[in-house]
Amino acid sequence: MLKVKNIEVVYNDVILAVRGISLEVPQKNIVVLLGSNGAGKSTTLKAISNVLDIEEGKIEEGAIEFDGRRIDGLTPESIIRMGILQVPEGRGIFDDLTVFENLRIGAFTRHDFNQVRSDLEAVLNYFPVLRDRQSQLAGYLSGGEQQMLAIARALMAKPKVLMLDEPSLGLAPLVIRDIFQIIRKINREEGTAILLVEQNANIALSISDYGYIMENGKIVLDGLSEKLMKNEDVKEFYLGFTEAGAKKSYRDVKHYKKRKRWLS
Repeated sequence: MLKVKNIEVVYNDVILAVRGISLEVPQKNIVVLLGSNGAGKSTTLKAISNVLDIEEGKIEEGAIEFDGRRIDGLTPESIIRMGILQVPEGRGIFDDLTVFENLRIGAFTRHDFNQVRSDLEAVLNYFPVLRDRQSQLAGYLSGGEQQMLAIARALMAKPKVLMLDEPSLGLAPLVIRDIFQIIRKINREEGTAILLVEQNANIALSISDYGYIMENGKIVLDGLSEKLMKNEDVKEFYLGFTEAGAKKSYRDVKHYKKRKRWLS
């Protein structure tokens, strides 16, 4: 469905942030993009959504295709109308609007108003806590509730591909578990393909079908999620286990050693 083909992204005509990466998001699949801070994960999502110019970035090489059509030259609104929605890191909700108003804004590209009302009910069934807070200002929600609202708002646009940027960021473990269960449920019940950028590798790989690992703007490893979870390097550097089964902090690993092992 969605194909990124050997793209390079440059900021300010100087900084090469993404170095010729390729990835695919098939229909009805959950694909996870893993990597440390600064690896280029969020930049990849922004390239797909074509919002790089906000930060003085641009695609220098390569192409992005959706359903066989090249989209890297389209406007962000056109990409949304085609069915690609991004929930950005930091959620991006409208604090001064109510939960209900945020949800209605999510459907701004649609004109099937009767279906919008029906879809609102379906979305609230995924997030019951939002049903009870429809008249509350979004800025007063907890962090977990705001993340749920951001995902719910994106669902109101009826996306074919939903891109989530660090949905677990800053949330308590129990809230993270609930949100990822909902993400999986949306994928299974709605058939929505999901491209997930996440640093919590364990939970991300546990719900996904396929994974890519980025380092320094490049894809250094990819494969079925179940196989990545068994890969010794992934277990050590992303799941926190050494070959002996002991816990190990990712921060304790020298970067040069990590790069050497990926490329060997």
